[in-house]
Amino acid sequence: METFVPAGFRVPIEFEGPGFRLEPLGPEHNEQDHQAWMSSIDHIHSTPGFESRDWPAPMGLEENRADLVEHACHFKNGVGFTYSILDEDDVIGCVYIYPSAAPDHDAEVRSWVRQSRSEMDTVVWRVVSEWIEHVWPFRNPYYAPRE
Repeated sequence: METFVPAGFRVPIEFEGPGFRLEPLGPEHNEQDHQAWMSSIDHIHSTPGFESRDWPAPMGLEENRADLVEHACHFKNGVGFTYSILDEDDVIGCVYIYPSAAPDHDAEVRSWVRQSRSEMDTVVWRVVSEWIEHVWPFRNPYYAPRE
């Protein structure tokens, strides 16, 4: 399986931002992750980068767990990287770093935050954009801009 980042790149397993931290998304986040996005479906669909996506759509807790296991496998195998956005110990959103389908970009970064924490969207976007630029090995990533 081909990895998304160069073999010598050490993928960060944590990141601290103002009022949030990132850690790899996994099944241990299932209940909080499920509650975060299920309570914010319309809000997420209005978030830059998610407007035309099929997800999120209602699903049960076990179906969500399977999704989280798949994201954890992608992370472990280096084919894509999904992080939970945490405020203390509560999941408030996710950041996705995956290969871009667009030929002029080498990575696509997307993020969402739950509706009740919508003030964090631009904060996360700004800080994660700098992190991607300074730490990650991409030449031309795309991360849908915020106003």
